[in-house]
Amino acid sequence: MSISTAEVIVTSPGRNFVTLKVVTSDGVVGWGDATLNGRELAVASYLRDHLASTLIGRDEDRIEDTWQYLYRGAYWRRGPVTMAAIAAVDMALWDIKAKKAGVPLYQLLGGASRDKLRVYAHASGNDYPALARAIRGYVDEGYTAVRIQTGVPGLERVYGVSDTAEPGQRYDYEPAHRGADGGAATRPEEEDWDTPAYLRHVPAIFEKVREEFGPELRLLHDAHHRMSPIEAARLAKSLEPYDLFWLEDVTPGEDQEAFRLVRQHSTTPLATGEVFNSVHDYRTLITERLIDYVRSAPTHTGGVTGMKKLLDFAAIYGIRSGIHGPTDVSPVGMAAALHLDLAIHNFGIQEYMPHSELTLEAFRTSYTFDRGFLHPGETPGLGVELDEEVAARHPYTAAYLPVNRLLDGTVHDW
Repeated sequence: MSISTAEVIVTSPGRNFVTLKVVTSDGVVGWGDATLNGRELAVASYLRDHLASTLIGRDEDRIEDTWQYLYRGAYWRRGPVTMAAIAAVDMALWDIKAKKAGVPLYQLLGGASRDKLRVYAHASGNDYPALARAIRGYVDEGYTAVRIQTGVPGLERVYGVSDTAEPGQRYDYEPAHRGADGGAATRPEEEDWDTPAYLRHVPAIFEKVREEFGPELRLLHDAHHRMSPIEAARLAKSLEPYDLFWLEDVTPGEDQEAFRLVRQHSTTPLATGEVFNSVHDYRTLITERLIDYVRSAPTHTGGVTGMKKLLDFAAIYGIRSGIHGPTDVSPVGMAAALHLDLAIHNFGIQEYMPHSELTLEAFRTSYTFDRGFLHPGETPGLGVELDEEVAARHPYTAAYLPVNRLLDGTVHDW
């Protein structure tokens, strides 16, 4: 058999997704996720205009060879666009191989290493009462781990904080903004930031959360790359009394050596990497044990093959997984993460933002949630199928993630 067609589908059932459909000569269909939030069409073009034709006639079973062909053969290596495109091809081929074998993908990755996957939810609120309502809602649903994000006094809007914490709405936080009328956006919105105010505010919030919800609830926090190394060290140290499961993206990760300073000053566990796209982005962080959790997603890291290479490398140094699982990774990408989670030994936790009902109308999934845990299901392959008729009813609509500025107008990390 061989690959007969490779089609790129861009759709927006609630938000934008880029999906690759690979079909073999005997009609087996594989699906891959190539969504890159705010830059979707760049990946769609890379796939459609540069990769699709090179796949036709290739043996769909030669997954490793195809991965190396796309990674090494292009000369221009790495980068989010390239690695998301490779990821889509890789996922689709693994989907096909597992479907042909009649087993869920995790069985081809060595079988299950656990029975279920602990996930964490996103709880946020502009003030503490709103945040506490969100946390309580998740605890009541059985979650044992919750990411805590809060508004900062004096700032109108903070990335990662929903405008509402009401039941049934807290899942729908969408940071990529469309136009004022819901149509296409022409530029990103701009948000403001004040690091000293944030550093004063956050420890007090965690103190309240621990007082109200006790010591057993696993608490996480995302700093969104906003701290300098010494500010990051101060934040990590100030949060030590509240026993965080992890502190995420505390300083921009591309300066890997900066994490040495944070480690020198704090024992708070660190996670980073959701904006990384290859094992090389982690080399110093992993070999010097400067982080505790790897945050990349298969969608942005070369698929199942690329992510497995990274997680196996991390395992040698006792570093665990914390795979990125936002709603800008499609259900196809989420399923790929879950199969990896179930198979690897060094699983830590899985981020879980449930997709909207509209998204799940287009992407039919077989993974299941039960009282704070996920399982990828037993459907052969990845266990996700795209309904192309539904997808066709929801065309791409341009949306942008926001830009962050300090109060004096300086463009800042976020």
